[in-house]
Amino acid sequence: MRKIMMATGLAVLVAGSAQADPPFDPKDPHMAPYISGDKRSGYTFAEPETRAMQDDDFTNPGFLWVEEGKKMWAKAEGKAGKSCQDCHGDAGKSMKGVGTVYPRFDPHSNMLLTLEQKINQCRTERMEAAPLKFDSKPYNAIATYVKHQSFGMPIAVQTDGPVAPYFDMGRRLYYERRGLSDIACKHCHEDLAGMHMRSELLSQGMPNGFPQYRLKWQTLGSAQKRIRGCFQEVRAEPYPVDSLENTVIELYATWRANGLRVESPAVRK
Repeated sequence: MRKIMMATGLAVLVAGSAQADPPFDPKDPHMAPYISGDKRSGYTFAEPETRAMQDDDFTNPGFLWVEEGKKMWAKAEGKAGKSCQDCHGDAGKSMKGVGTVYPRFDPHSNMLLTLEQKINQCRTERMEAAPLKFDSKPYNAIATYVKHQSFGMPIAVQTDGPVAPYFDMGRRLYYERRGLSDIACKHCHEDLAGMHMRSELLSQGMPNGFPQYRLKWQTLGSAQKRIRGCFQEVRAEPYPVDSLENTVIELYATWRANGLRVESPAVRK
């Protein structure tokens, strides 16, 4: 029964053309910033219209969140009456490179944290303010603003030292079959990249553009929102919001993107 279910799930995935659509020319100089070795950003799988939307700061809807995050950066909140700017100063300087290394191990809390979780930690402990609700506009806005300060820099998450056990857990979950479709992350993003899942073209699943605006969502969201969406698409129960499982999957997926440049806020279909 398990083999039948897996075959059925994969049959659904490979429906449609095996050719990358839109066509991808690795020799196109415009694509060079979106390739690192055999790694390809989701940008290279996107329609030309979607790429053009991302490339133009005025038409990229993700910049509405960047602008909102900029306002939040300077706004004092919480009982401490502090803003992000009070501690960190000019985000263009203090946050440059920060978006390339998350998820990372946080010695203060002795655990692995995503960028969004680290921001909420600062809010509750330094600002004495309420944590931002998962996937709310403020939650995504401040994370996008911080991540955007690393725009164009290569992803460089670490996987050794105290991160190693989290990385091993993330790798195990990435290759673990799940859901009624009996499919693992690797089936879509390693084995079948460039093929279609129903009408959706499968990319390599590189999260270097998150937080990103998805036309399908008509809003901007985090990598963990996308992970939960992937689970639902293969008819699996998503892990709880901010769970360790989601965080380690994000770690492993981001490690796969090491070397690709930060694009946030990217635009995807």
